[in-house]
Amino acid sequence: MQLGPLVWIAIPALGGVIGYATNRLAVKMIFRPIEPIDVLGFRIQGLIGRRQAELAEKIGRVVGDHLLRHDDIVAALGEADLEGLIGDAIDGALAPKLAELRRMPLVGGFLTDERVSDLRGHIVRGLLANKEALIEGFEQAIEKGLDVGAVVARKVGAFPVEHLEELVLSVASRELRAIEALGGLLGFLIGLAQVGVLAIL
Repeated sequence: MQLGPLVWIAIPALGGVIGYATNRLAVKMIFRPIEPIDVLGFRIQGLIGRRQAELAEKIGRVVGDHLLRHDDIVAALGEADLEGLIGDAIDGALAPKLAELRRMPLVGGFLTDERVSDLRGHIVRGLLANKEALIEGFEQAIEKGLDVGAVVARKVGAFPVEHLEELVLSVASRELRAIEALGGLLGFLIGLAQVGVLAIL
């Protein structure tokens, strides 16, 4: 069949437009519409919005089971500057009481800076002497009171879909645009193949 040049241009171009538009729509529907809408009896909602709870649960499970376990947190505590942390905590706790005691006539004279510093040092050293027991206590408290997976799942589940979209697009916008362009290219090539088949027939 003899085909004019317009056919060789129009059909591949139309295929390219359809392929590009289809892939662009598919990429958009990962996130949008954010809220479900009814179209001709069909309920339509973006993939992330529709499956956010399930996605949050899976992410929480992966993070809690594989990425940030309790022993990782305890290991980080073991490497922390416990002496500085304990010293700061003691200073913060004692400062108001010391100020009050120093205003008392008899007691205030005994609470010199040197004596307070010496007492602080004894308390810090005493606690650090039992560092292993202290870390073990932290570990037990974390084990009982911190469910990393549940915390992550709750946070991801409450995260607005718009922010998730911004986050994904900030990382993968180039790849998503490439998917759209690839749809256009494939549509164009399919259109070209169709014209070729028509020309042979």
